[in-house]
Amino acid sequence: MKIKKLLLGDEALALGAVNAGLSGAYGYPGTPSTEIMEYIQANAVAKERGIHSHWSANEKTAYEEALGMSYAGKRSMVTMKHVGLNACADAFVNSGMTGANGGMLVAVADDPSMHSSQNEQDSRFYGDFAFVPVLEPADQQEAYEMAEYGFRLSEKSALPVIIRLVTRLSHSRATVEVDDAAAPQNELHFPSDGKRWVLMPVNSKRRYPELIKIYEQLELESESSPFNEYIPGSDHSLGIVVSGIAYNYLKELFPKGIPFPTVRISQYPVPKGMLRNLSEQCDALLVIEEGQPFIEKALRGVLDNMVPIHGKLDGTLVRTGELNPDHVRDALLILKPGLDELKKEEPRAQSEITVPRPPSLCKGCGHRDVFGALNDALAQYPDARIFGDIGCYTLGYLAPFNAIHTVLDMGASITMAKGASEAGVHPAVAVIGDSTFTHSGLAGLLDAVNEDSNILVIISDNLTTGMTGGQDSQGTGKIEEICLGLGVSAECLHTIDSLPKNHDNMVSLFKSAIEHKGLSVVVSRRECIQTVRRHGAHRGPKATD
Repeated sequence: MKIKKLLLGDEALALGAVNAGLSGAYGYPGTPSTEIMEYIQANAVAKERGIHSHWSANEKTAYEEALGMSYAGKRSMVTMKHVGLNACADAFVNSGMTGANGGMLVAVADDPSMHSSQNEQDSRFYGDFAFVPVLEPADQQEAYEMAEYGFRLSEKSALPVIIRLVTRLSHSRATVEVDDAAAPQNELHFPSDGKRWVLMPVNSKRRYPELIKIYEQLELESESSPFNEYIPGSDHSLGIVVSGIAYNYLKELFPKGIPFPTVRISQYPVPKGMLRNLSEQCDALLVIEEGQPFIEKALRGVLDNMVPIHGKLDGTLVRTGELNPDHVRDALLILKPGLDELKKEEPRAQSEITVPRPPSLCKGCGHRDVFGALNDALAQYPDARIFGDIGCYTLGYLAPFNAIHTVLDMGASITMAKGASEAGVHPAVAVIGDSTFTHSGLAGLLDAVNEDSNILVIISDNLTTGMTGGQDSQGTGKIEEICLGLGVSAECLHTIDSLPKNHDNMVSLFKSAIEHKGLSVVVSRRECIQTVRRHGAHRGPKATD
């Protein structure tokens, strides 16, 4: 029996996984993927069944934990945003070699237009690189259905399966028909071929040709996939190849039916037969896809007859940012200027009421006090450099603080400060949050400890993962112990409450730490103003300085 629910794309995928017999979900919070895990954590069936849904320290640990559950025969899912796939790339690419046992979904949410990200990378390239199938839902209903389909595909191919979401799908709601009961979970069972799970050269050399053959079979699967289809059209002067959410924009422009033959792709590898058939019928092709020109590039190695191919590579469609119906309309009018039904409305004037505002740190945020004190402490050092990291405190780059010189990726603040110091920069200061520190900062701090690097590391601890909505941080209450365990000298490890009343003490502490020849670590702690009510009293060690 089916029932209807109003769901975000993230929530639809999460519920689909639960109803398909999920046993464990793993991940690290990252917009726009965070709501997948949060939905499972709040889901009554997931609680009743004891489905694992705790946050992991980072995407790499999450991926390996999910793969371990798959090894044991259970269905698992790992969630992350697109740059999180970089963090677990070693495990992900190698899991193509080990394969999967129980079905394993890799839910990756890409962020075109970089609403909250460093780049616009397209996760479909990772699937192609690792010989792993990719599913790309066009709407919330497909996101729900692809969970169960993806588990079956994973178990049939014995490979993990990427489900690629994008921001506009992850964070928009639609009515979704869902099952009113969940399928049973898999029984515990181990792989029949244990050798491929031990990636020693002797086993990997045997496995690699098998993986290539499996991928060839996946190409055939794409031809008959329910998520790939050929849509006939009467006007063969143009053929359209469209994928994922972009299919909705195309349909919006042609409510009475698309007049051009169209191939819709939501399962990869690309269906070569469908594409060749389309190219043989049409004078030219237009490729409409959200993200980078993945299909457009693939076409040039697929088609036997090189009909003109238009899309992002030749400028017919915009290369950067999210697509929308206007972009698709403009592209069609470039190629088919006589399409009267696509004539644009007069553009509306920009609103004079709603004015864009840059983001800023919340009033009462402890990061504010860190940057205010740090700026004062560094006033006498004109060549000082502050190396930032990924988190709310990245906003310290903006006015009024203008206090950060670099931001690269999770954990890079410490390692970049170390390298800059070794190049002669002084003072070199790293600012990193508590969640990012346990995500990717530990190894960098260990390097700094081993060489007693002449840097100041400020761990701005707000006792949560604030940027993505206040999820638990893996290091809460343990930051100082972790630092000591890594070898930071107790004399060079300081804790202070980042409060306005402590401003002068913070300035003095930062100055003395900078003047110390060698590694200094300051843990500045203040509960996130957005989560303080939920957490209650102040947590973690009190200031010692």
